[in-house]
Amino acid sequence: MIVEDTEIEVIETSNSRLSQVDFDSIPFGRVFSDHMFQMDYENGEWTNISICPYGPIPMAPSASVLHYGQAIFEGMKAYKTEDGKVGLFRPRENAKRLNESAVRMCMPEIPVDLFIEGLSKLIQMDHNWIPQKRGSSLYIRPFMFATDTYIGVKASQTYKFLIFTGPVGSYYNNPLKLKVERKYSRAAKGGFGQAKAAGNYAGSLYPAKLAKEEGFDQLLWTDSVEHEYVEESGTMNIGFFIDDEFYTPPTEGSILKGITRNSVIQLLKEWGVKVNEAPISIRFLRECFENLRVKEAFGIGTAATIAPVESISIDGTNFNIPMRENPYSLKLKNALEDIRTGRQEDVFNWMTWIQ
Repeated sequence: MIVEDTEIEVIETSNSRLSQVDFDSIPFGRVFSDHMFQMDYENGEWTNISICPYGPIPMAPSASVLHYGQAIFEGMKAYKTEDGKVGLFRPRENAKRLNESAVRMCMPEIPVDLFIEGLSKLIQMDHNWIPQKRGSSLYIRPFMFATDTYIGVKASQTYKFLIFTGPVGSYYNNPLKLKVERKYSRAAKGGFGQAKAAGNYAGSLYPAKLAKEEGFDQLLWTDSVEHEYVEESGTMNIGFFIDDEFYTPPTEGSILKGITRNSVIQLLKEWGVKVNEAPISIRFLRECFENLRVKEAFGIGTAATIAPVESISIDGTNFNIPMRENPYSLKLKNALEDIRTGRQEDVFNWMTWIQ
């Protein structure tokens, strides 16, 4: 339920950049819409709530986030149907996960209704930025960071929350080549791998850089203790079709609780596919490759949606995954796209239509 009496100050841009956008060629994460939503957390409450033109935000050199890393974010998308309806995909799940990240990072939670109201008004203002080309969408980035001007290791008492958006096409344009990572760790149980915190991604950049220098697109992360059990792949959860069953690691402790992943699991169960949420060892994965049991592998995430994997390198041995006819990765991608754009009945009530 949207809170109707929240006072959101609205300052519209006087110079829209919409006419400068080539919607047939949109680089992912480089183009941003006209407005952003923002508010501050001070004295135990959210205040200064507004929608204003997208632009720089002032920050003190002593801002706590710059020194101690209290920063979290979410990734979401908005879609438009052929007849112009605007919808958000599972926004309350994103709000819930944002608050779970906030708790883990010792940050304040955001009332879900306030989150939905501010987001909805922002998208309504910039709805013309939503591409209608199949495979495109309006990417939404909510984020929060600590703003105390204080040098000392403790949780900040003040925070800033913002949402900005931008039209995007595909995150990955080609099937991926992955390398199993046996040395570096993305996260550890007891840490904050399950939170969508900025530091998780900062720590992954160097190993990913090394992998790209070797010709790979992304890493297939393993656990931090034995480096033997599959976790995530870069910006995505990971799933495999082994024989005719779907396998994906459980989201426990160090793996992000993917909303797209959860949606994929629900769709597959609806289609009668057996789903195994269980630890996947690299030894098991290698044996399955050697016995030609791996039929598909794909990344699953908001940005990537469904990203097919063409090969996985295990300890120097490269295992190719031939594309099979009518793969589940394509069926899942099409089903999600059709639900989000109103072409298929939303039996799960995933969409929130705001215009």
